[in-house]
Amino acid sequence: METRQYKIGNMDCTGCAREVENALCKLDGVQFARVDFFSNSVHLIGDVAFDRLRAQVEAVGKTISAEPDRAEQPPKRAGILGFRDYLLARPDSRLAVAGGVLLLVAIFADVLRLLPADAGNLLYALAMLVAIKPIALSGIRALRVSREFNVNLLMTVAALGALFLGEYLEAATVIFLFAIGEALEGYTADRARDSLRSLIALKPPIAHRVSGDETELVPVEALQLADQIRVLPGERIPMDGEVTAGHSSVDQAHITGESLPAPKAPGDDVFAGSINGAAALELRVTRLSKDSTLSRIIDMLQEAGARRAPSQRLIDRFAHFYTPTVALAALAIAFIPPLFFGGSFWNSADGSGWLYRALSMLVIACPCALVISTPVTVISAITAAARRGVLIKGGTALETLAGSRVVAFDKTGTLTRGALQVEATYTDFCDDSPDCEPCDELISLAASVEAQSTHPFAGAITRLAADEGLQFARATGVETMAGHGVRGNVDGKVVTVGSHNYFDGEFEHSENLCGLAATIEDSGKSAVLVHDGELVRGVIALADTARDESAAVLSELGDMGIESVMLSGDNRRVAEAIAEQVGVDRYYGELLPEDKVSAVENLAAKHGTVAMVGDGINDSPALARASVGIAMGGAGSAQAMETADIVLLADGLRQLPRTMRRARFARNLIRENIALSIGLKLVFLLLAATGNVTMLAAVFADMGMSLAVTLNGMRALRDLG
Repeated sequence: METRQYKIGNMDCTGCAREVENALCKLDGVQFARVDFFSNSVHLIGDVAFDRLRAQVEAVGKTISAEPDRAEQPPKRAGILGFRDYLLARPDSRLAVAGGVLLLVAIFADVLRLLPADAGNLLYALAMLVAIKPIALSGIRALRVSREFNVNLLMTVAALGALFLGEYLEAATVIFLFAIGEALEGYTADRARDSLRSLIALKPPIAHRVSGDETELVPVEALQLADQIRVLPGERIPMDGEVTAGHSSVDQAHITGESLPAPKAPGDDVFAGSINGAAALELRVTRLSKDSTLSRIIDMLQEAGARRAPSQRLIDRFAHFYTPTVALAALAIAFIPPLFFGGSFWNSADGSGWLYRALSMLVIACPCALVISTPVTVISAITAAARRGVLIKGGTALETLAGSRVVAFDKTGTLTRGALQVEATYTDFCDDSPDCEPCDELISLAASVEAQSTHPFAGAITRLAADEGLQFARATGVETMAGHGVRGNVDGKVVTVGSHNYFDGEFEHSENLCGLAATIEDSGKSAVLVHDGELVRGVIALADTARDESAAVLSELGDMGIESVMLSGDNRRVAEAIAEQVGVDRYYGELLPEDKVSAVENLAAKHGTVAMVGDGINDSPALARASVGIAMGGAGSAQAMETADIVLLADGLRQLPRTMRRARFARNLIRENIALSIGLKLVFLLLAATGNVTMLAAVFADMGMSLAVTLNGMRALRDLG
């Protein structure tokens, strides 16, 4: 069965999300349901009619729509005005506001003695009853549908108990503050979502489609593959495409995190959401709107927000038992001392009545601050990273990266440019002329096989053949020999292109070629040999250079206490030369793909958590085996986006140290929030049990802590430099 996704509305907090999730899981035919508060969505597996889903969701006071809301939303006001708009837009919040108005009128009348005491108490009770309606209904629905004794039911019992004790002002104030606190939690979480909405807003809704000499404005959804579009100076690029005409610079910082605009010319790729520079460009559409790089990033971010971090899963399990445990403790506090130790059950004037203490404990039982402490931090961190060109696929990847003390790097294309060049060719028959015919034949023969390979060596050899205008036959039956080379049939002969080490064990070759290959490798370059089915034709020398930023990135990681390890399939001398250039702590050469997996496993056994950085295409087994796999250059690679835990969208390592710092910062925020939430709960539970706190103080503390952990978690949005 496929996973279906729906939009859930009218959720104020993570507790609301749990209520919907529990209700859906109780439906016959639902195999799995996961509700995410921050994306307002549910992922569901099962064979259930939508009408039944809607009835179940509406039974707990929420709404569900068949299609996820991916439409661009208008900008929202922030601050007090934004919160006012949020309150007035929702029926439940409007009732809280109405109750608050009645409460203020009652307080004003009470202070000025405008009403008799009984009339004033009646007004307080009316204010409470108005504000409590959605809270009580939510608690009753959760108990009826999900058999869950939730915090809304606890607050209802506490408020009605205070009313029963004659604490009219306190009962009304507690409910009003609780309702406003829930709305404030929903509003601050909504502000955290805005960072994701801002990415959605990057994609223009229309494009200039070119048909011959005519240009027309069309919705981006109407564009098809290979359509021609024109992007004027200063406009956002509406679709992923390939430049067909024009030269300009494009600001693609929101996609790749690159600080400087990238020059674009015919043949270059561009991404939807990027900003065109000073000259017009014409593009050929290469991806549909729903498949664009930006759309895939947004989809994956929404999925990432729904993937619960280990700490969040632990907290959710804790909260599941915490609320009923506190409720039972409150029940014990209310009845055991009066029944067995002669305590006062009713007296609440000085806060010593055990029933009043129990009701105060029910108010404190709300786990909202604790439950929201992790997800608000995670969603803030991953959206902030996305705005800077890094895609983090959920809280698990974020927390795992934060705990990594070792980072393993693939060499070719990761620490090095991966743009190998053929530096020299050697045969036993070289005539030392500028156009050496034996060397040309050597390159043509190698290119015949390598033209169907994706290895960096293949690209360098075929580029040289094209640059030199050399003709080469098309090989058939091409086979990759992992870690050794490639072979195929060319004009009836099996042509093999492989490493010197492989040739030493497989093909007899002259001392001259063997010595040349050894000299090439001793100088830190790569040597490949070519066998034409009869004899070894010669040696090709290739060289790669380190990326400009590699040394600085590894140095920065070292300053953070992170060990760097390089894994390379090249011979040990080549690996050593690159390791010396970039300053890696340790390196391993001559590794087959399975050897790289073993190296990662050994690192994990020694250090526990290991991150692996690669290009997202090669070394997939090692990336998969690492605790967290990091692919670079993912903006142009669908495979990298799909397979890696973290994707550096730009083709470079510059964002890696910043991402490590962000992950550690987010982990620290999560720990701070959990410690503050649990610590404050324990203190106020103790104060309530000993009669040293009022219900008003308890609800103020709970509301303040929910707001504090939300705002603290949103600090992960800031730029860490």
